[in-house]
Amino acid sequence: MSTRHLIWISSALWFALIVLCTAWEAWLAPLRPGGSWLILKAALLLIPLRGILHGRRYTYQWASMFVLLYFMEGVVRAGDPGAAGLMARIEIVLTVAVFFPMILYAKRTAPSKLKQTAKEP
Repeated sequence: MSTRHLIWISSALWFALIVLCTAWEAWLAPLRPGGSWLILKAALLLIPLRGILHGRRYTYQWASMFVLLYFMEGVVRAGDPGAAGLMARIEIVLTVAVFFPMILYAKRTAPSKLKQTAKEP
C-alpha cells in the first residue's frame, strides 16, 4: 500500500470520526436533549485535519496518539443504553481503523526509511 493510499484512508476515516462526533452529540444521542457542549469534541478533531490531508509526518505521529482519547471515550460510553452505546461502539471501530494507517504512514515516511529507499536501485 502506497503512502498516498494511507493518506487517503486516514483522511476519510478522520472525516468519518468528525461526522460521527458531530451527529452523535447534536442529534443522534446527545447527553442532554437538544444537544450538549460535548459537541466541541468534534471541533478538536479539526486541529490536525490540515496536516493529515497534506501528509505531514509529525501530524500523523501526534494525531495517532490524540485519537486514543476518542478510543477511551468510546470504551467508557460503550455500555450506555440505546443509541449512545451504539455511537460509542462505532467510535471505537473508527478510532482503531484510523490509528493503524496513521502509524503505518508515520513508519513508512521515517527519514531513515526514505534514505534506504533512495539508495536502492
